[in-house]
Amino acid sequence: MRDHSGPTRRTLLAAGIALVLLTGAAPAAQAIPSGHHVPGGSLVLVGGGLKDDNTQVYGEIIKRAGGPTARIGVITAASVPESQDPDANDPERCSNSACNGAYYAGLFKRHGAADAQWIPLDIDHVADADSDAVVAQINSMSGFFFGGGDQYRYVTTLLHGSRHTDSKVLAAIRAKLAHGAVVAGSSAGAQIASGRDMVSGGESYEGLRDGSAPGYFEDPTRLAYIPEGGFGFLRSGLIDTHTGTYGREGRALRLAADTRHDRVYALEENTALVVDRPGTNREHITVLGPNGVAVLDLRDARTRTTTAGWSLDGARYTYLTDRDQYDARTWAVRPAADKRPMRPTSTDPVPANPDVFSSPDNPDGTPYSFRTTARTLAATRAHDTATAGTFESGPRFDVTFSKTGRFSAWTNDGVNPQTLIGMRIGIAPR
Repeated sequence: MRDHSGPTRRTLLAAGIALVLLTGAAPAAQAIPSGHHVPGGSLVLVGGGLKDDNTQVYGEIIKRAGGPTARIGVITAASVPESQDPDANDPERCSNSACNGAYYAGLFKRHGAADAQWIPLDIDHVADADSDAVVAQINSMSGFFFGGGDQYRYVTTLLHGSRHTDSKVLAAIRAKLAHGAVVAGSSAGAQIASGRDMVSGGESYEGLRDGSAPGYFEDPTRLAYIPEGGFGFLRSGLIDTHTGTYGREGRALRLAADTRHDRVYALEENTALVVDRPGTNREHITVLGPNGVAVLDLRDARTRTTTAGWSLDGARYTYLTDRDQYDARTWAVRPAADKRPMRPTSTDPVPANPDVFSSPDNPDGTPYSFRTTARTLAATRAHDTATAGTFESGPRFDVTFSKTGRFSAWTNDGVNPQTLIGMRIGIAPR
């Protein structure tokens, strides 16, 4: 079965070159149109890797779109168009906008939606984003799902590229959201919900070493962002995706620090961040799925740059798991009803971790490495701190995890910590 969740970690340079040729340089910073404020509706944002059998997340999207009467519009403009897919004529191997749109439409129908339709938009048909016929199709839907790929293709198709203004189709979706519709997305389809400074590429180690830069670059390791952002559906924090699988905690912290954001929603695969009333002072979040969502808190973080390199201290790591709730205004966490405070009984030391960000250059690397160290520290009473390092050196960065007075862990089995609240994080070169 082909993977519809988005590009591989090392995005092919050819894809980046194609986008640069198509769109030109990344747009310069400019004011976000006032219409980007979203007063109602709900979001279901998945960190990528959404499994076909995830009835919990698909069911949530369908329920919010009307249950048995749900009509889902599927938008896959982040995928390559048929003209760029060498397997376009092979239904078992194709991975283009039309092919992926039909795939997701079929999935939504199998999960119980009354109807699901592909919205025919991609980078070969940019003009259709201002088509009255497509707008009419949008207006007949009760929910929307944005597929994975490259989020900058959504900028190209739905935000008029460097103009960064709403197309007619996006304006119609924005209006539907404001009147109570659900907007969902996975991978790039979740990332595009971002407000200003939407991440456009990069790896954790290179981000910590070199910092971030505005734009869209051919080098997939370079930490980059689009200052104007995406659709602006969720503005209470930066968004990152595939976080645990690809070890993106480092790049998320660096980008937030560089762009002066105090919060990041770091979404993990096959798991949803469900946002009610996005963009209001009553914004409320629930996590659904088998993994989690990290909330990176930089309100008290401090950074320094010396000849040795960049460092950060005072950040906080909160890891929310299935059915946990979070108030974006107050930063308060309400663990799920079946979870209880964790009282660690283990006296085992925290194992050494020489690859905290799951480096793509490490053939023996494992995903969710950052989370593993944090949870292992939470489970032991032998230590209050643990240090893990980057696989790369020159410099090597150490990440220090600390349990402080504000830290708590929550469990549903009395042994294994699931939810973590307020673990302190520091990063320094050595």
